[in-house]
Amino acid sequence: MWSSLQPTPEELTALWLSLKIGLWCTALIAVPGIVTGWLLARVRFPGKAIVDGLVHLPLVLPPVVPGYLLLLLLGRQGPLGRWLYETWGIALAFTWQGAVIASALMAFPLMVRAVRLAVTLVEPRLEEAARTLGAGPLRVWLTVTVPLSLPGILTGLVLAFARSLGEFGATVTFVGNVAGETRTLPLAIYTYTQIPGGDGPALRLVVISILLALAALWVSELGARRVERMLGNRRA
Repeated sequence: MWSSLQPTPEELTALWLSLKIGLWCTALIAVPGIVTGWLLARVRFPGKAIVDGLVHLPLVLPPVVPGYLLLLLLGRQGPLGRWLYETWGIALAFTWQGAVIASALMAFPLMVRAVRLAVTLVEPRLEEAARTLGAGPLRVWLTVTVPLSLPGILTGLVLAFARSLGEFGATVTFVGNVAGETRTLPLAIYTYTQIPGGDGPALRLVVISILLALAALWVSELGARRVERMLGNRRA
C-alpha cells in the first residue's frame, strides 16, 4: 500500500522540473513586474492604456495563442529565434529554458496586477514628504514605495510562482511535452491520463500539485502578515 504512494523517478523529475521552472520564472519577472506595476500605478504617459492592455492580454487569450506566438518568434525558424541560434547557439523552443519564457509570459500579468494594486494603496503624501526632504526619485522609490508595497509584491511573486506550476497551454505549444526536459507537473498529469494504468501516477501528481499550491498560499499569507507587522511597527 505504501509503495503505491511513492512517486516514481519520472514523477520526481517532473516535480523538480516544475519547481526549477517556477523559480526561474519568478526571478525573471520580479524586477520587470515591480517596475511595470509602479509605472502603471504612478506614471502618466502616452499610450498607457495600450501598454496596460498588452500586459494583461495573456490573461484573456487562450493560453495556446501566446505559446504559438512564442513559437513563431523564438522557434528555430522565427526571426528572433534564428538570430539567437545562429549568433549565440541558443535554442529556446522545446527546452526547459523555453518553458521558463512561456511561464513568465503567462505569469507576468498577475505579478503586475498585484504590484499595481499595492503601489496604488501607498499614500502619495509619504512619497512627497521624502522628496521634500531631499530624496531623489530613485531613493524615494527604493526607500518608501517598494517597502510599503512589499505585501503586494510578495503576493505577486507567489502568484507568479503558482501560475508557473500550473502552466499548460503556452508551455505545451512552445516547448512540447518532452520527458525530462519540458514535461512539468501539468504535462505529466495529462500524459498519464492518456495511457492505460496511468490513473495512479496522475492522482499522485494531482495531490502533489494541490499541496504545492496550498504551501505557496500559506507562504504568501505568512510573508504578507509579517511585512505588515514590520511596517506597522515602523509607522508606530
